[in-house]
Amino acid sequence: MNDDVEDLAALAIAHADAGETERLQEAALRPKRLEEFVGQERVREQLSLVLESAKRRNRPPDHVLLSGAPGLGKTSLAMIIAAELGTGFRITSGPALERAGDLAAIVSQLEEGEVLFIDEIHRIARPAEELLYVAMEDFRVDVIVGKGPGATAIPLDIAPFTLVGATTRSGLLTGPLRDRFGFTAHMEPYSPEELQRVLHRSAGLLDVPIDPAGAAEIAGRSRGTPRIANRLLRRVRDYAEVRADGRVDQTTAAAALAVYDVDELGLDRLDKAVLEALVRRFNGGPVGLSTLAVAVSEEPETVEEVCEPFLVRSGLVARTPRGRVATPAAWRHLGLRPPGPVDVLPLDLDTA
Repeated sequence: MNDDVEDLAALAIAHADAGETERLQEAALRPKRLEEFVGQERVREQLSLVLESAKRRNRPPDHVLLSGAPGLGKTSLAMIIAAELGTGFRITSGPALERAGDLAAIVSQLEEGEVLFIDEIHRIARPAEELLYVAMEDFRVDVIVGKGPGATAIPLDIAPFTLVGATTRSGLLTGPLRDRFGFTAHMEPYSPEELQRVLHRSAGLLDVPIDPAGAAEIAGRSRGTPRIANRLLRRVRDYAEVRADGRVDQTTAAAALAVYDVDELGLDRLDKAVLEALVRRFNGGPVGLSTLAVAVSEEPETVEEVCEPFLVRSGLVARTPRGRVATPAAWRHLGLRPPGPVDVLPLDLDTA
């Protein structure tokens, strides 16, 4: 019995070590400077002007809002902003700021010119958001002393800082919060060519031999997302080291990604399960989100936030007033003939 416990403990430690290694590798692949950041040329040009102007005026730049799908580099850009300015970097997230005091404790400790990064800023609690308005605009927080009618607000000046907010759901931001950002940028999915550049850079940092065809194979299955491209590269590297000669070419990459259930469009097991359920169980839909989630044994939030954005962007699924519908492209991707015309009147992803 003790041996079993020791084996389980050793296995848990091994998994923890592997997870920590993955996180360290992912951090090592992040670009450190703006010129190292691949893709998003328009955003990089605009941001470089904002930062250079601030440095010439010797003042913190305007607050920055970055929006876009997960994995496009919003956190990396926030770190780059601090590096380019030569200032400190603090990081938190919207869900962690439940009370005004949580935010007050953070901003009151900021040094002049520091960058405060709030990930998922659309999920910040309303009391903290209202305090953030004053902190962003006047560099002041009001500390409430006492309770009830006798409570008193004591203004506390804070050092000028730059807030960088990141959001995957810009439509959920309130108007007053959005208006307080001096520079907003929307980050688009990467092209296959841009992802190939990301992969060649990452392969060099990881010391993984890769040829252009191998990089193209991985890039085509990376869903337009650098984070996914880097993750797939590490898995292809593992396959190449164990079952091939260590080099990543087109054949090795395709075989590795087949082992990890990533098809030629970049769909994984859950994506394909959603398509299979829509097409085979519900004859292409329409079907409600909750029913679809039960069919694939997942939470509705997982289906809606993890699977649907890419399936919709790829033209495989449409959101209609009556529910989710598989498009003719989805039928063809599964090797089936579409049943006939499909009603694909879409809904807005931010408001549906």
